Amino acid sequence: MKRISVLILGSLMSSGVVLADEQNRLDHFEGVSSENLTQALENLTEGNQQLIQLLNAETLSNEQMGEIHMLTYTLENALQRIDQEVETMAVSLEEVHLGSETLNQERVATNAADYLEASAPLTQ
Repeated sequence: MKRISVLILGSLMSSGVVLADEQNRLDHFEGVSSENLTQALENLTEGNQQLIQLLNAETLSNEQMGEIHMLTYTLENALQRIDQEVETMAVSLEEVHLGSETLNQERVATNAADYLEASAPLTQ
């Protein structure tokens, strides 16, 4: 399916249909979504590998540039999800910190469990 999309993009690029306005920018794509941290990390890893492979070419063809363009949307989605998830982890960890300062065992235990569960994909 990806190959078909890339071929279509390449054809459209060469015909000028995908070029937007006078800025010569490609139209926007949604990219692969990252619904949770695990999926975001997978999309980031796979996307980075694809980007490395594309960049190994001596010169980049228009088709490869189109592939990179589409790939950046997936990578951006992954990074946004990771950022959201890490922010949530930071809030839970701050609750652990504040709970430990006030010797509130329940606050520490509850928030530590949330933090550890949320951060697990980062440590695997």
